Formats: sequence, structure tokens, C-alpha cells
Amino acid sequence: MLLIFSLPCAAQTNVLTQHNDKNRTGWYSHEKILTTGNVKIKSFGMIFSRSVDDQIYAQPLVMNNVDIPGAGKKNICFVATVNNTVYAFDADDINTPAPYWKINVSPAGGRAAKNTDIGSLCGTYNDFSGNMGIVGTPVIDSLTNTLYVVAKSYTTSSGFQQFLHAIDITTGSEKNGGPVLISPQIAGTGSGSIGGIIKFDALKQNQRSGLLLLNGIVYITWASHGDCDPYHGWIVGYDKQTLSLKIVFNSTPQGEKGGIWMAGAGIAADENGNMYVSVGNGTVGFNGNPSDLTNRGESALKLSPSGSTLSINTFFTPYNYSALEASDLDFGTPGILLIPKTNRAFTGAKDGNLYLLNRDDMGGYNSGFNQVLQTFNQNSSDAHNLSSLAYYGGTNNEYVYTWSDNVTLKAFPFIRSSGLFDFSNIKVNAASVQGPVGYNGAFLSVSSDRAIDSTAVLWVSHAASGNANQMTRPGILRAFKAGDVTQEIWNSSLNTSDNPGNYSKFNCPTIINGKVYLATFSNKLVVYGLRKNVVTGLERSSIEEPIIFPNPAKTTLTITLRTDQSFDIKIIDLNGTEVHSYYGIHSGEDIHISSIASGMYLIKITTSTKVFFEKIIFIN
Repeated sequence: MLLIFSLPCAAQTNVLTQHNDKNRTGWYSHEKILTTGNVKIKSFGMIFSRSVDDQIYAQPLVMNNVDIPGAGKKNICFVATVNNTVYAFDADDINTPAPYWKINVSPAGGRAAKNTDIGSLCGTYNDFSGNMGIVGTPVIDSLTNTLYVVAKSYTTSSGFQQFLHAIDITTGSEKNGGPVLISPQIAGTGSGSIGGIIKFDALKQNQRSGLLLLNGIVYITWASHGDCDPYHGWIVGYDKQTLSLKIVFNSTPQGEKGGIWMAGAGIAADENGNMYVSVGNGTVGFNGNPSDLTNRGESALKLSPSGSTLSINTFFTPYNYSALEASDLDFGTPGILLIPKTNRAFTGAKDGNLYLLNRDDMGGYNSGFNQVLQTFNQNSSDAHNLSSLAYYGGTNNEYVYTWSDNVTLKAFPFIRSSGLFDFSNIKVNAASVQGPVGYNGAFLSVSSDRAIDSTAVLWVSHAASGNANQMTRPGILRAFKAGDVTQEIWNSSLNTSDNPGNYSKFNCPTIINGKVYLATFSNKLVVYGLRKNVVTGLERSSIEEPIIFPNPAKTTLTITLRTDQSFDIKIIDLNGTEVHSYYGIHSGEDIHISSIASGMYLIKITTSTKVFFEKIIFIN
């Protein structure tokens, strides 16, 4: 009888980089718990939060089965704050609020850089409201258990510095000889150069984009703080093992500006090792030739390693780049999304335009028109695309999602046979849903169980009211059917206990293992999931059989029964051997199971009147 109870153990992947993957799709396709049926009021909401020492700009990352000394294998959520502190929290256990470790990476006697440090040079600077130490999302190397992160700090003896840290995710200790001082330079006569050399300015350069780990190199990008001149767009690569400097690229070595910030999105990369970035306001071309590769502001770039720098394989610069430059309408604000298993890339600009590009021939520059595959205009001068893009490859349709400031949420159907969007059949949520306003858009992620549309949820974080560009504003988390965004299925305003606090701008939700991890500017990480007495969207009162949650389980589980009496349970392996027993359990009580080895089991539940057998998987 035991052999007939077969339940496949579906492996949960990790979230180790900004927006889930190198394509920057934001799609977590291994979600076995959350569905469009159980993400709803009463079933789903905030289940716990974790206090930290400052605002969180970096996206939370989650790795499963991290071997924490003294605690065993745990699922860990890594959180970094602008006070230069990194935390390792238990990703699942509500009863473990303290981090397993935390480390402040500011130098001895130093502090995180502050917005007033820039304000003293270039006037009032409100894009940050205080500290601005760790801003870009770290990246984790699961092969070596190493988290890479960049922090900006100040000491009276050394002034402003930025360091690349390699942190052991099991202990929080520095490793690989880190930290290493970031101080690249490059030949050029552009803005701020001295003697034909441009040196990296640790104060003025803003490390906003997520880090990329590609082929053994940790890549980091920079833009500016509040256009405080002089500055440039930098991409710098360090060997992941030795932290030695390997790659230095500057987007405007004979010009100015050209920041690479992409509203927090990381560098995108394809399976062949090519990288894709979008460059904001800055010099275009050289010596009167806008197509010259020397300076490439206002452009999308496809890059490949070439010796100690990066070569531009192909690029796209809008024909109206001069107008964009004159009005501070950066190109590439939502970053670049690579549509999986195609040669297509999608990006946009602050003028409201969105562009579908051929990765192999992006279109270059033409003074009369844009040589791109498709252009979509938001038809609003207030749609600045200060937002993210996301992708879902469903059973019936593929979609790319966008929700710019001051316009509606849109889902663009992608037709794989043509390699183009069907702009005639855009799904639009234009009902009563109030989207982001001001000068900051929405930030999107998708979760699903593979391509099963009934499990596909589009998650959206944005400011609940007001302009979040230079103010701290309250936030809201929303959930829509990814296959039909006209249907909102839940949001955090429906229940006061689900209020996330202050919105963390340019920060996408992280979804994994039945939970949504949301960064905030309220000095806390908030975590949403299913209520304890709910499974697959059904209320306790409507179920006669036991409810076991979660399944798969790791450290604790609960069994909900429609009885006020205690009951006994036995854990039985597939050979029929009893491996553990618990007595006098009450409905909804936490049961600690971390000592049970990973595998599939039966749970025998014995009440005063009935005996139940249920299947479960442990992933300890």
C-alpha cells in the first residue's frame, strides 16, 4: 500500500541575482504553492517581517539548503541595507526573527555615504533620503557559497571609497582576500580627465544596477548621483576567485555622462556570454559622427569581453537622441529584458517609447528614423518608463509586462512564430486599479508552476500614493492573473495587517517556496504567504480531511483538523518504518521536523475517532 503513494519531489530553484535570471525576466517558474486560486483575501497575506537597520534598495535574494554552522541546512533570505549591513535571515521560520549572521562592511571607523555628501557638492539631493551605502542588488555564486556586493563608505583618513566584498553566505565572513578597493581608470580626454586619464570617482558614481556573475567574472555598473558632474558610465569586472581587476569599460571616454543605472536592473546576458546594457544621457559618437563607437550615451549596447575591456558588437541609438538629451529623458530606464530562447531584446526610454530589438543587429543610428523591429508609444508625456519589465511564457500565450508611471498596466502578447509583439491584442488593466503616479513606476515579477496558467501570478510593487522619485511614500503590493492582467486577485490594501510600510523604489518582489519577499523603506523586510489554516485556496471550515502546510516542509509544519481535541502523528518512510512520532498535538500547532531526513513520507494522524494517512515531502 505504501508504494502507491508517489508524489514527485519538484526541486525549488534559488533566487541568486536581480530579477531571477541573466535574461532579467523576473519569472520564477518553479512555484509549487502559490496559485491564482489561493492568492486572495483571507487565504494570503503578510505572515512575518524582519527588522533591519536602514532602508533596503537591493532586491532580497534567497538560497535554499545553506549549511549554517550550528543550525544545519536552512533556506536563507539575504538582505542588504543602505547602512552597509548584510543580513542572513531564515527564509521560512516565523519563530526565528534574529539573523543567523549579519555584517556591517563599512571600514573600521567609517560610515556609509549619505545623500548630504552629494548635496554639499551639487545642491540638495533627495533621490536618497539618507544613507546610500549598498544600493545595487548583490549576486550569489551557489558553487562557492559566496555573495558579492558593492558598498560605498566614508572615513576621515581615506575619504569616499567603494569596495567589492566577497562574503561567505554560511558565516558572513569576508573571503577571497576581500574586500577590494574599486579604483579603475581608463585612457580618455572626457569630462573630469587629467593628463589623458579618467579616474573612477567613488563619491559621484552611483552603483545602482544589480551585479552580474558571468563566466567567472563579477560585473558591476555605475551611473551618477543626481547628475553631479563630472561622471561617466562604467562597467568593471573582477575575477570571482581572486577579486583581481579584469575588465574596465567606460561608455563616454571622450565625452561625458552616459550613466548605466537601468532603474536597478542588472546587466542582461545571453547563453553565449554577450552582455546587454542601456546607457542614459551622455555623449553620442565622436568628432561629429553619431555612429562612432567611441562614445555611446543614449543607447542600447551588446557587449563582449575583448582583452581587458568590452567591445560593442551592435547598438541602437534613437534618432531623436538630441531631444532626449536636452530634456533629460534617459534612454533605457527599464533596463534590457531578453526574451528567452529568441534573439529579441526589449527596452524603453523616459519619453514613453518601448523598443523591440534584434540582438544580432540592434539598428545602429539613423538620423531620420529608428531601424528597430517594433516601437510602442505609451501615448503620454508623463509615461517615463521608470519601471521594470517582466516576462511569462505560458501554455497559451507569452507576455511581456510593463507598468510605467501615470499609465495603465499592460501585457504585450509575444508571438514566437513571428518574433514580434501583437500590439493589436494588448491586455490592459484600465479598470479601477490606481497605478503609480509622479515620477516612479511599478516593479514587476512573475511566479508560476512551469507554464501552467492557473498558477501564474504577476506581482507588482509601487508607491500607493504620491511621487516616490524624491520622497519616501507608502507602498502597495498587488497580484494579478499573469494570463489576464485585467483581473486583480489580491492587494495589500484589502487588509490593514498586510500593509507593507514604505515603498522601496526600483525594487522587484522576490517569490520562492510559497512566499513573497518585499523590501521596504520602513527598515524591514516583509514576507507574504498563505495563512496557516489555508491550503490551495480552501478555507479550513470547508475541509473534512487534515490540512498539512507547508508541503514540501523544511523546519516546521502545521496540521489543521476540525477538532478541538489533541491527536497523535507518526512519520513513516516508504519502507513502512516509523521514523518519528509526536503525541498530544493540537490543530494549528507548529511541529518541528528539522531532524527528519529529506525524502517522501507518510504521516499517520490518529484522533479519538479517525485515522488519516497523508503524503508529505521533507527537504531538510
